Amino acid sequence: MKIAQIAPLAESVPPKLYGGTERIVSYLTEELVRQGHDVTLFASGDSQTSAELVPVTEMALRLNPKIIDPIPYHMMLLESVMRRADEFDALHFHIDILHMPMVRDCLDRTVTTLHGRLDLPDLPVFYRAFPHHPLVSISDHQRAPMPPVNWARTIHHGLPADLLPPRLGAGAGAGYLAFLGRISPEKRPDRAIRIAARSGLPLRIAAKIDTVDRLYWETEIAPLLDRYPNVSFIGEINERQKAEFLGQASALLFPIDWPEPFGLVMIEAMACATPVIAFRCGSVPEIIDEGVSGFIVESEDEAVAAIARLKDIDRRRVRAAFDARFTAERMARDYISLYRGLPGARMEAARLRRQRGADADLQIVA
Repeated sequence: MKIAQIAPLAESVPPKLYGGTERIVSYLTEELVRQGHDVTLFASGDSQTSAELVPVTEMALRLNPKIIDPIPYHMMLLESVMRRADEFDALHFHIDILHMPMVRDCLDRTVTTLHGRLDLPDLPVFYRAFPHHPLVSISDHQRAPMPPVNWARTIHHGLPADLLPPRLGAGAGAGYLAFLGRISPEKRPDRAIRIAARSGLPLRIAAKIDTVDRLYWETEIAPLLDRYPNVSFIGEINERQKAEFLGQASALLFPIDWPEPFGLVMIEAMACATPVIAFRCGSVPEIIDEGVSGFIVESEDEAVAAIARLKDIDRRRVRAAFDARFTAERMARDYISLYRGLPGARMEAARLRRQRGADADLQIVA
């Protein structure tokens, strides 16, 4: 198939550090190419891909200090996509809502994956205005706040099988707990700190601090680091560092307090054969196999008790659960199945391409 992947411009594909959506776009794009498909990636110019790259901006918007308003650049992105829309059997958008008024003429071969939370007050009225767009949820729970829409499928995220090697021997479960992701109130690093302190194990925090969360860090979390000497803050880490950070941990703490649409860090830990102790929120029950890849808890007391039960978890089974459900190969197969089921994915796109080619030939002859 000839497929367009349309990524956000905030981060490169893949991102240099934090950036869950762009990371998934990269994994999906590379796996689709590996499986023999013709893929075009619309993204920032500092992206790295084996697909054809259409560089809409010179670099990721978050890394460019000259960028004030990202909207004009996303309008440029959409213009680039729509100029070439007739070429593709399927157009796969990862930019939430901006494209929806512009794709009516190719709606029968368009799909949009919703990567974020959907319980925000402005979203239901928007999606009621666009009820026919095929949408992909990244967990079943993510759908709960939405009005009636055209759900095409739930497709869980996946990682390349060789991206994060499992730690099964010496150095695995080295006696510390890990918190990975972003410092924010809904991620509840304060819970992780208290849980670790009560368990008696060190906690290592590898996380990004966005500008919007800087006050929360300074007033709520940084003082806890001063109070609890067992906690160390590492900052943002890259993919190579992530494998060691997660692989050597006894467990990942995922003490969220919000309707997490997926939680990529959970399957990253599973790939490293590291069990997850997660609060029962959002997608968690869809991702964690209780007693196999970790424990699902509902309080800090239960989390502390779960740490005491980590010896019951076989790290080989944690990795096996990842291999069975959360590889990029499985994710790409699911999306290809979806693309092929889109009404216009084959005949209409092919007809348009043939017509465009014929028109170009006539112009040359003329």
